[in-house]
Amino acid sequence: MDSRNLPENFIKPLIYLVVIILVNIAGLTLYLRIDLTKNKIYSLSEASKEVVSTLSEPLTIKVFFTQDLPAPHNNTERYLHDLLEEYAIHANQYFNYRFYNVTPETEGIAKGARENQALADSYGIRPVQIQVLEKDEVKFKKAYMGLVLIHGDMIEQIPTITSTDGLEYKLTTAIQKLNNKISALLSLHDKVQVKLYLSSSLKKVAPFMGLRKLSELPGKVKDVVNELGEKSYGKLAYSYVDPVGPEEQEKILQKYKIMSLTWPTLPAKNIKAGEGIIGLVMEYGGRVRTMQLMHVMRIPIFGTQYSLVDPSRLEQMINDNLESLIGINMDIGYLADHGTLKISRYSPMEGEQTDYLSSFSNLVSRNYTIREINLKDDSIPESLQSLVIARPTEEFTDYELYQIDQALMGGTNLAIFLDSFKEVMPPKQQPYGYNRGPSYVPLNTGLEKLLDHYGIRIKNSIVLDENCYKQNIPRRFGGGERPIYFAPLIKNRFINHGLGFMKDIKELVALKISPLELDEQRISKKGIKALNLFSSSEKSWEMRNRINFNPMYIRPPSSGKEEESMPLAYLLEGEFPSYFAGKPMPEKMVKESESENKGEKKSSENTPVRKGEVDLSKIQGKGVFMAKSRPAKILLIASSAMLQDNILDREGKGPNSVFVMNILDALNDRGDIAAMRGKTQRFNPLNESSALVKTVVKTFNIAGLPILVIVFGLFVWFRRHSRKRRIQMIFQK
Repeated sequence: MDSRNLPENFIKPLIYLVVIILVNIAGLTLYLRIDLTKNKIYSLSEASKEVVSTLSEPLTIKVFFTQDLPAPHNNTERYLHDLLEEYAIHANQYFNYRFYNVTPETEGIAKGARENQALADSYGIRPVQIQVLEKDEVKFKKAYMGLVLIHGDMIEQIPTITSTDGLEYKLTTAIQKLNNKISALLSLHDKVQVKLYLSSSLKKVAPFMGLRKLSELPGKVKDVVNELGEKSYGKLAYSYVDPVGPEEQEKILQKYKIMSLTWPTLPAKNIKAGEGIIGLVMEYGGRVRTMQLMHVMRIPIFGTQYSLVDPSRLEQMINDNLESLIGINMDIGYLADHGTLKISRYSPMEGEQTDYLSSFSNLVSRNYTIREINLKDDSIPESLQSLVIARPTEEFTDYELYQIDQALMGGTNLAIFLDSFKEVMPPKQQPYGYNRGPSYVPLNTGLEKLLDHYGIRIKNSIVLDENCYKQNIPRRFGGGERPIYFAPLIKNRFINHGLGFMKDIKELVALKISPLELDEQRISKKGIKALNLFSSSEKSWEMRNRINFNPMYIRPPSSGKEEESMPLAYLLEGEFPSYFAGKPMPEKMVKESESENKGEKKSSENTPVRKGEVDLSKIQGKGVFMAKSRPAKILLIASSAMLQDNILDREGKGPNSVFVMNILDALNDRGDIAAMRGKTQRFNPLNESSALVKTVVKTFNIAGLPILVIVFGLFVWFRRHSRKRRIQMIFQK
């Protein structure tokens, strides 16, 4: 070897080595992943990116995962590594995580692993038993597979992570819980504006309306806002506005839809005719919450009554609206009276409940606070973003329907699961040998006329479908499958995937559901958008009149003319017209005991007004009633069974559970969370094919493939024969 080439021989390998080192360093510092899955299940959702990028306090994730676990648990650990790394890329400086080595002692405990095990135990992370295959033997071993999230003084555990399914959803929702009200308030760039609108002219007529403490209201509201502002890190700004002139009042009414009162000249009290407005408004980031400070009721016999909001409730009202305004600790209203399905297992008046929404309650409680609404005693809070009404069986009074109507007008979205028939059980004592099952009678609660006015109706029938759930019959009863026609299987092509929260829902099960129909003219005239969420198949028909859910007595129609696809769920969006527009305000029915207490103090519209008194019926209110809603939504499904435990699974992994939670998220303006939950759905059914396509494919597999092999063999033989002849011709020349 020439000595002059020695430096050159060493330089080239050295350059190659430097390049390799630089490439590895770049690979460690530059993070790049390409997600080729259809639903992007290995990429962070926008909701996850926003959650970790807006942290205002340190968040630490401590992961306790045993190393070198067999498949599939090693894939789970690798996925968790990648997921947390991607969280860190999109997070701010407050996010950090760490993996702790907790290898069990039986495998040779690593340095510091014993302390890590004790640390995991202190956080409630315990080892679980898994099955492994070693040297052709099935063994069981204990392994740590959990993590803990620490945010300030709050701790949230995910004690067992055995699968990658829904792991991002679990982490993001856990971080959201920890990123509590304090963090949300600290991250606000501007203050939340709290404005009291109160016309000074109202103070003159207030004493004659029974509102003697109206003049004290501005001071009380200011004190409450200032006290709450100290608890909210100074993020509330209070102001008192006394509108001057009818033009300014009209602008405020148009923008905020607060209460307006007008009154005639009252010579006996030396009061001129006038008008005034009253209401409390909270604003932040273009979002508005309006609170009525004065309530008006028309009580039979006693007439129109005016009352101010209870000062003790002011702080709670402002706090509830604050949380709703900045999107934390969101409540979901649930109608708890009128015979609806019970959301809680125990009732002091009724004892243990056997028919209650266990799985639904468990799923909703993970991300929302369920707030039970007793419409007979209380009003619907204005801070509610949505209200769930599930199978009411008692008739609503006009005043109760008025409350629901005005809640919708105020922007509260409605999720209505309404049955069209009521089950009536036969008497317990029946003649010997006579066993009659339950009967079903049409159910009318009054909500139907509200829905009809908004542009949608429920038909008095039950949808039956040949594409339905099949029940396995025990062998002792003959075996086989029995179709449950009143439990339609909603196939992929009958589901509206154009909506984000429905995108990854591939199949649903309905049960005892009624078809819906739209009033196309009313929907079009009012500019309401009607979205069909899912429908039955083209092989469905209706069961009318005599309803019987015994599968043995249900048969498909002999003629296919009766079969058609029917819409089963609608989402209406837009500005809805009030059912009570142009009608007198309904009267609230009060108990006799309450009437007796009020009888000595209240005057009546039907009773002659004494000299010197003010006729309250001459004072007219405007603004408290809204004839047209703010942008709102109504979900209608004519089946309460869609919420019951035999349809929803407690873990929330089934398509029906994901659908119900996604629709609630959509009604609460959390569509990004719904999209993240939906993408974890791994159920991907095959596309349906017609009988002709199936026959062609089957024929091709049986006869076509052998023919292709024969043709290919002949082609190869022909090429070889041609090549042989060409070679012979060359040598003959």
